[in-house]
Parts: sequence; structure tokens; C-alpha cells
Amino acid sequence: MKILIAYNSKTGNTKKLATGIYQTLRTQLPQHQIICTPINRLKSINGFDVILVGYWVDKGGPNKEATKFMKTIKNTKVGIFATLGEQPDSKHGMKALLRGEALVKQNNNVIGKFACQGAVSPKVLTFFKMLNHIDKNPKLKGKFNDEFIKNHALTPEKAKMYKLGAMHPNELDIKYASALFKERMLERIIL
Repeated sequence: MKILIAYNSKTGNTKKLATGIYQTLRTQLPQHQIICTPINRLKSINGFDVILVGYWVDKGGPNKEATKFMKTIKNTKVGIFATLGEQPDSKHGMKALLRGEALVKQNNNVIGKFACQGAVSPKVLTFFKMLNHIDKNPKLKGKFNDEFIKNHALTPEKAKMYKLGAMHPNELDIKYASALFKERMLERIIL
């Protein structure tokens, strides 16, 4: 059996989760060929029995490169995993997984979904902090609607959430994601 773990990572969170899943599954399933690679290094996805796709969440769904890749997957078993700055069980987190699933579910058999929080880039945090004072910045005033500012401004609560998120993905996240995909592959009697 050939298993592909393909991912796109901006800040290293998705890469950490992907390589952790790879190392765990490679140890637990030594009889199978498992390959882990960034999406942009893939030559072909032909011949894989299972494809696990990892993405970072951008604007409520898979990032552009992952979206483009996911649309090319046809007639295979697919698992998706994502990292995001928000809590994975939040409305935003759930929607991000559903949007990823929607890209692959019509032409494939989705075997599982997993999301975990990850560190937000310092550049993005600086931008979110700046949104608190947008009225004092004439260059930005009127560029963003009130809902965007409300959802993204760095409040004390969000600052705490992002601080906790910086500790993820951790070993428990990797262990859980690996167990989920292994179980789903076994459940579907494909190993």
C-alpha cells in the first residue's frame, strides 16, 4: 500500500504535524510505503492508495496552493488535516475543515478530518494588534469593514488563545491525528 502525506505550510505548523504523522505511521505501519512531501515538490499523485492532505487555514478554508492541489485528487481515499490560529472546535475551525472536505468529497472517499491550533506568525499578530487602533491610522481607515475588524482585532482573550496556540501542534496533536488516520484506514479495510 502506498500512502502519500502532502502538505503546504506557511509558518511550520502544518509541516510539523505532517512530519509527525509520517514518522508515527512509518513506525506503526512498516510494511507500507509512506511518503511525506510538500505539495509544491510533488511530481505525480498517481498510484497512491491513500492521500493525507495538510493545509494551513487562510480566510476560512484551505490556503490557495492546497486548494489547487486538493481539486486534482480523484478516485482515492483522502484524509485532511489543518492548522489554524483559532481553536479547532470553534465555528471558524469547523468551517475550515468542512471547506477542505468539500474540495475532495465529491470524487473521493474521505476517511477522516483533523484540525489543531498552531502558532500565528508575528507579522499577522502585529496586523491584528494594529486593528485595535485603526481609527488612528489614516492610511487604513475605511479599508476594512467593521465585521472584519471585530473578528480579527487582537483582544486580550484572543491574545491568550494565540499564546496557547503557539504550543501547538504538540505531541498529543500528532498522536491523535496519526491514530485517527490509522484507525480510519484499518476501518475501511484498506491495510
